[in-house]
Formats: sequence, C-alpha cells, structure tokens
Amino acid sequence: MNQRVVSEYEWKDKPVLVTGGTSFIGSNLVRELARRGAKVSVVDDLSSGKLENLEPLISRGGVQFTRADLNEQGAAKSAAEGVEVVFHLAADHGGRGYVDLHQAECASNLVLDGLVFRAAVAAGVKKIVFASSGCVYPNHLQRDPQTKRYLRETDVGPPYDADNMYGWAKLMAEMTLVALHKQFGVGCASCRFFTVYGPRGVENHAVMAMIARAFVKQDPFEVWGTGEQIRNWTYVDDIVEGTLLAAEKISDGTAVNLGTMERIRVLDAVNSVIQYAAELRGDSFRPRIVTKPEMPTGPVNRVADNSLAEKLLGWKPRVAFHQGLKQTMDWYFAAKTGKDVEEALRVRLTER
Repeated sequence: MNQRVVSEYEWKDKPVLVTGGTSFIGSNLVRELARRGAKVSVVDDLSSGKLENLEPLISRGGVQFTRADLNEQGAAKSAAEGVEVVFHLAADHGGRGYVDLHQAECASNLVLDGLVFRAAVAAGVKKIVFASSGCVYPNHLQRDPQTKRYLRETDVGPPYDADNMYGWAKLMAEMTLVALHKQFGVGCASCRFFTVYGPRGVENHAVMAMIARAFVKQDPFEVWGTGEQIRNWTYVDDIVEGTLLAAEKISDGTAVNLGTMERIRVLDAVNSVIQYAAELRGDSFRPRIVTKPEMPTGPVNRVADNSLAEKLLGWKPRVAFHQGLKQTMDWYFAAKTGKDVEEALRVRLTER
C-alpha cells in the first residue's frame, strides 16, 4: 500500500474558498485544509450538503460559513474576495438516477461554473481547482465490460461524447479553465473524480446505496443494470489528498484522473456488501439478488488510468476497495437508523 505523499506546500494561513463545502467530498476537503492551517471559507446553499458535516469547525471558528446560492447576483464576487485558492465543488449533481433523469438541472452547472470562474479571475485568485468527473469520458469507449480498458486523460478529445448534460458541463468547465490560464495567466487544475465513497457518503451513489440496502435487509436486493458493469470506486481520503496535490502542483489547466485502477464488477461488490453486513449484524442473512436492467445504469466499463496523477503529483490511491468498504460500512452501521435509511433509499436514488 502506498505511503502518504509528503507535501512541502505551505497551507498555513492561506485564504481558501471551498464552494459546496458542506457536501460529502467538500466537507472532507475542508476538514483537511483546516487541519493544515488554511483559513477556509465555505459557501454552500445547503441544497444537498449538510451543515452538520462542518459544525464543529464552524462553531470553533476554524471555518467561516456563508449560506448563499452562487447563481445569485454578486454571490460569487463576494465569495472570491481576498481568496488565493478556490476549490470549486459546488454543482447540481446526484447519483446515476439523477444524472439520467434531471439533465435540465445538471445543465445549470454551465452557468454556475462560469460565474465562479469569472469572479475568481476578477478577484485576482491565484489558483482555481475544479472538481470534474469521469463523466467527461466518451461513452463509446465504455460500452463493453469484457474489454480491459483504462481511461486516459488523452481519451477526452474529438469526437467529444460526454455522459449526459452533467458530463458535458464538466467538460466545458475543464476547457474554460485551460482558456482562462492561457488568456489571463490564472493557475488552474481539474481533478476527474471516479465515483467517491466513504464515511458520511450519500445513498445516491452505488456503493452507498448497496450499503443502505444491506442495512435495511432489503429482500430481494435490487441491483440497477445487469450487475456486470465494471467500476472503480475511490475512497474519499484518497480523493482529498489528490485534490490538494493538484492544487499544489498543477497550474496550466491540466486535468488528472483521481481514481483507483481496481476493476470491480458491480455484482461482486454487492456480494461483498451483503457478506460484511451479515458479519456486522452477527447473522447469516443472505437476500435474493435481482437485477434491474431497465433502471439508469450509465457506462458499463468505467475505470481510470491514474498514471498521469502518479507522474505529475506523486499520487496513487492508498485505500483498496475491500478496506475502504469495511471502513465505510463500520461507520454506516454505527451512525444510521432504519427509518433514516428507508427514507434515503426512497428519495435519493433519483433526487438530490
């Protein structure tokens, strides 16, 4: 297993803005920045994030929080003032059901990203770090789960074929940052996240939804798609570390994959979740698994090649899926109640 990358970058007292900082990934990033001594400001409209994710830091004065919609007039301008580094994670987003069924909402990210970027440049921000996605990759490269393919950053190019409006908005934001760097000299970096999971994760993504189904002993246990889909799920601590390294080491708008290279079949992940759930409960419950090919599935073969991140950042994921899954399930089973999880499964698989 990789050792943690030792950074010589000085975050202490650096004024930093994290948009969408109460979200699952955003709050983990905020906590690490605060641990390193940065002066962190968070702007979030709380449409999907939770203030409780940052409450201890806010109450102690370690993080400044502003509730605001960055689409509103003047909000982005005000947020960017006096900031050196902007981590832009705010977005209208959700899991696969949301990405497929709410494309008009996801398209609003085109406006949001433009407002944040323009405000950052006008305020003299030194670095913009953007939370991009594996959804920028061409759909036609991800159709055969039997092909052992690893998506490389150079695979994004003509003919562009992003994953729904969410993917197109992420792609346009990446291209905008490259243009801003060339024209105005602002430092920029894009981090392509490949589905992130971990403690405090939300049930609208696959791993967390699997864990939720196991928690409530769903029987039959539903799996969207055929279950033959291949994915690489990335533990949130690795994502945070890679994002900070990108902020430290990339300035020209280069996009890097932050994802493991573990090729995991969805049905194999489901069986691992069911087995460990039984261990946590101390029983032998094994539900019947039913696949739902008619439900939103997305590309069936999405796995990152992370060699560019290793080359540019010295980054490789440290947490293997079997380890991260257990850590996440330990947290989930200790933190959740049956009523909360039932409600989450009812709403979050297709909503924010």
